[in-house]
Amino acid sequence: MHKDTLTELSASLGARRISARELAEYYLERIERFDPALNAFVTVTPEQALKEADAADRRIADGTATPLTGIPLAHKDIFCTAGIKTSCSSRMLDNFISPYDATVVARLKDAGAVLLGKTNMDEFAMGSSNETSYYGPVRNPWDHERVPGGSSGGSAAAVTASLCSAATGTDTGGSIRQPAALTGLTGIKPTYGRVSRYGMIAFASSLDQAGTLTRSAADAALLLQVMAGFDANDSTSLPDPVPNYPDELQTPWEKLRIGVPENFFDDGLDADNAAAVRASLEVFEKLGATIKNVRLDHIHLSVPAYYVVAPAEASSNLSRYDGVRYGYRAEGSDDLLELYMRSRGEGFGAEVKRRILTGTYVLSTGYYDAYYLQAQKVRQLIAEDFARAFTEVDLLAGPTTPTPAFPIGQKVGDPIQMYLNDIYTIGANLAGLPAMSVPCGFVDGLPVGLQLIGPHLAESRLLKAAHYFQLETDWHRRLPAAYA
Repeated sequence: MHKDTLTELSASLGARRISARELAEYYLERIERFDPALNAFVTVTPEQALKEADAADRRIADGTATPLTGIPLAHKDIFCTAGIKTSCSSRMLDNFISPYDATVVARLKDAGAVLLGKTNMDEFAMGSSNETSYYGPVRNPWDHERVPGGSSGGSAAAVTASLCSAATGTDTGGSIRQPAALTGLTGIKPTYGRVSRYGMIAFASSLDQAGTLTRSAADAALLLQVMAGFDANDSTSLPDPVPNYPDELQTPWEKLRIGVPENFFDDGLDADNAAAVRASLEVFEKLGATIKNVRLDHIHLSVPAYYVVAPAEASSNLSRYDGVRYGYRAEGSDDLLELYMRSRGEGFGAEVKRRILTGTYVLSTGYYDAYYLQAQKVRQLIAEDFARAFTEVDLLAGPTTPTPAFPIGQKVGDPIQMYLNDIYTIGANLAGLPAMSVPCGFVDGLPVGLQLIGPHLAESRLLKAAHYFQLETDWHRRLPAAYA
């Protein structure tokens, strides 16, 4: 069963070849057996999973099931879940039990999905390798000595190792696409505002977006169909109607114009990675797509702009964690100032502190105009570059990451090198565009991802292109030998 995609499991449940309870028990056993070596889960919820599975079986029996009824999922531990710890993989929230469900969680629950647990992540989603977690690093199922990517590394590892059929993630600068590429999954970040951020603990509010980590584009379409749509609880939620993503995949192939940003194929890109991406473009050409080189003139400024804007917003968002209202509280403080300092000093990890300090600095008097305001101007230039490119092409395609998964510990001492892992993904977040990563090959036994970027609200086009690519290739079907 664990080799089946979400789409295939949905068909088996609908045909009653397997029960939701049997499926939940099967995946819970795999979590118990394999997760100690991976550290993909922060919390496992067996009692709730079996209760929800039994309810799913009743819905299937009485004919009220949806395609996701009985499907075993995991949520990144950044989404609030009523009655279940929501930690953001931080000591600061290690004792926090949310009183409500995030909109994403509630919509998937209403569809009948079964929650297996909450997945590990970089602390407050700040990281590119899942090494900043309070609960320790997550390990890549393809090689336990390598990172799975971040910040949604726990979700990626759990799906790759078949500990769940799919998982949610969040993407602020590449945190769905980058782990998808490093673990051989399909990961999509929708248009900013397409999926509600209500109940998703904020890192950088103008950049954060919820999405999915799945085996295939067809799986992603099923999940996104339920997750997307307007939410009155989120002031940034888009009111635009949601297309039927699964049905869109079944429409005939339309010859696409695919642009290849020549800036992405720079000296920092591993040669074997580049070859795998180039080979995937040939697949699209065989399907009838036109490949055209394009240039994004300001994309090289995306990393410095992002690492001004994101820390600035993080500094503001994380100011609420003060040891008074909820979360970690230092003991033995003599006054309020000491309580604040000790609670934040002990509750946050090194990377979170680094970004809070950076953000506070760039927002301070005398530096706001020099740093934050300039970064926002650069952000606008990057968005205009993308808009110009989409007057000539339908989609952009290129590498997701510069290299395959790197060894655990290799870059933790060099923040700049760590930040550069997101060099190809950050631009889509700054511009609010939908983007996804699909498996396109292997380098030395490690997965490589192809990134597809579309104009605003072009999720259907992205998913369809990825789906047709996956009909021609089997990279998304490959499983790590230890978990096959």
